[in-house]
Amino acid sequence: MNNTETLFDERLRFIKQKHKNLIERKNNALFSDNGVYNRHEIPILTREHVPLHWRYDLNKETNPYLMERIGFNATFNAGAIKFNDKYVLLVRVEGNDRKSFFAVAESPNGIDNFKFWDRPVTLPQTEEPDVNVYDMRLTQHDDGWIYGVFCTERKDPTAPEGDTSGAIAAAGIVRTRDLVKWERLPDLISTSGQQRNVVLFPHLIGGKYAFYTRPQDGFIDTGKGGGIGFGMCDYIENPKVEEEVIVDAKTYHTVYEVKNGLGPVPIRTEFGWLQLAHGVRNTAAGLRYTLYMFMTDLERPWIITHKPHGHFIAPLMNERVGDVSNVVFSNGWIKDEDGKVFIYYASSDTRMHVATTTVEKLVDYCVNSPQDKLHSHLSVQTINGLVNKNHDFMNLV
Repeated sequence: MNNTETLFDERLRFIKQKHKNLIERKNNALFSDNGVYNRHEIPILTREHVPLHWRYDLNKETNPYLMERIGFNATFNAGAIKFNDKYVLLVRVEGNDRKSFFAVAESPNGIDNFKFWDRPVTLPQTEEPDVNVYDMRLTQHDDGWIYGVFCTERKDPTAPEGDTSGAIAAAGIVRTRDLVKWERLPDLISTSGQQRNVVLFPHLIGGKYAFYTRPQDGFIDTGKGGGIGFGMCDYIENPKVEEEVIVDAKTYHTVYEVKNGLGPVPIRTEFGWLQLAHGVRNTAAGLRYTLYMFMTDLERPWIITHKPHGHFIAPLMNERVGDVSNVVFSNGWIKDEDGKVFIYYASSDTRMHVATTTVEKLVDYCVNSPQDKLHSHLSVQTINGLVNKNHDFMNLV
């Protein structure tokens, strides 16, 4: 530090350069062992990506030590959309105060150089304000609006006295045309209990708006909630789903035995709708979240046509460590016109990653991978079937 440079100036120069280097770091694709998708080398968004003017008071007189006045804990569970030729994420940002909110970050190529917009999203409130909001799915709908469906959390008014963690989850709905100004619609009403992981289907079905749902009895436990549901409503301005059918049931001794929920809006292909979901199972170390895939019928998107066995993406290496360890979660992906797919997923409720693939590969994976036959001896049978098929090609390995 020279004689004319203050502690404030020195810290500001260092912090700005560190932030710039982080954002501009190139994110190389890693070799794909499974051949289905390529993970990329570094996280695309972390708490360190949060803009400096959200974190620091930049007035030297009121903050001479350039302390961080507002701290941020995590950037994760982002919705995704292609908007004005940019790869745009609607990110769940969590402050050190545990409150989550939404912020827009964009990239020119979808894999690095993600920068947050100038301000976080100002979310309009209903008559009963949200206590916390998170995990927004973005749907570019036929009706011309971009919809965001997210989880809104409020304290459970029926919780016993002294219970300061009892909560109620519902599906909040907003819509926008520019990702800046948002119109708040009433929360989704259903007759099947609390709702989380709700996704608005991009097309009308029989003139009705359609939702993938996840009914559950309680805030954490699904209880009698049977898995990923599907229901319709007449008017998005008065969203009420009277009846839900189960698309994909939670199932004993699978990666989705405890609960499951749809991730992003499905991708249309000529063979059916590509669907990405998360599944949760119990382990001795607690709940484990992974991602899995299936395909549904083009005309009846609540009917599964293909479902590969097991997980599609599971937390690996550093992804396994974070605020809620052993978790991957996705509520956003983008398909380009050339068929390339960017899968945006969070690890351990802490940071955002990207994996890249193609529609062609995802269809191949869904159609040609074996299904889960739900018994160990049948899994061995499936493996032996592949061994027999490969018998004439063993000289290749």
